[in-house]
Amino acid sequence: MSSQPAVSVRGLVKRYGRSTAVDGLDLELAPSSVLALLGPNGAGKTTTVEVCTGFARADAGEVRVLGVDPAGAPDALRARIGVMPQGGGAYPGVHAGEMLRVVAACAAHPLDVGWLSGVLGLDACGRTPYKRLSGGQQQRLALACAVVGRPELVFLDEPTAGMDPQGRRLVWDLISALRRDGVAVLLTTHLMEEAEALADDVVIVDHGRVVAHGTPAALTAGEQQELRFRARPGMDLAGLRTALPDGYGAAEPIAGRYLVQGRINPTVLSVITSWCAEQGALADDVQVARRSLEDVFLELTGRELRA
Repeated sequence: MSSQPAVSVRGLVKRYGRSTAVDGLDLELAPSSVLALLGPNGAGKTTTVEVCTGFARADAGEVRVLGVDPAGAPDALRARIGVMPQGGGAYPGVHAGEMLRVVAACAAHPLDVGWLSGVLGLDACGRTPYKRLSGGQQQRLALACAVVGRPELVFLDEPTAGMDPQGRRLVWDLISALRRDGVAVLLTTHLMEEAEALADDVVIVDHGRVVAHGTPAALTAGEQQELRFRARPGMDLAGLRTALPDGYGAAEPIAGRYLVQGRINPTVLSVITSWCAEQGALADDVQVARRSLEDVFLELTGRELRA
């Protein structure tokens, strides 16, 4: 197995007119691993994938995909990668089975189309036009087209968008199987649970720049914890903040649902229950957890909506 990165991006810049979509981005995808590229809408994720797959040219920086410059998408490189674009990319009138067979015919050693259709639950819609497939079926067909050629590297742009929980788990299982078979996977997603479940490494981007990089465990590590509980809405949080040790936070993000942030220990729990008792309330559904990848994401990129 090659020791060189499957994808190496250094100082990538991509502009569209006066708008800079990607601004000096660095990332590296190791062989036989999964990298999740996360970011708000408009952060530069899809543009980065388009440059890596040869659909767009970089304005500056160096990009190597399987050791090759993807600019112009040379045939030798295209034969070694699979791409699942955002939005599917199939002809509206083509039948699902026909589309998959056409893509398989372009590969030197494709997977068995019947077997792959069965694995991804596409057997029943083989003669259905693409435009009449459900959103989840369209996504599964696009994924099948990306992997049918036995690629060494797969780019998946929002692979489970529009899928129900069963379809999402099916795709997760397939991505895990690809990694076990030595395939490198670069995926973009808005589902933090998906990134935590699948990724060996996570890169978070905002405004075209990397704002965090590491394993899911490293990004969520630390002393910070959260205690969540339910109680009567509208209780006096000022008294709780005063009673808690320095450095702790307390909030009521949703009416009747309370959040305390800091290192949770028996003393802190006693303070909270005593405060509830003073308010004539009982803390219910008490849960203690470390911060999640979604917490990290929101801390770094903010909570405002993006267009």
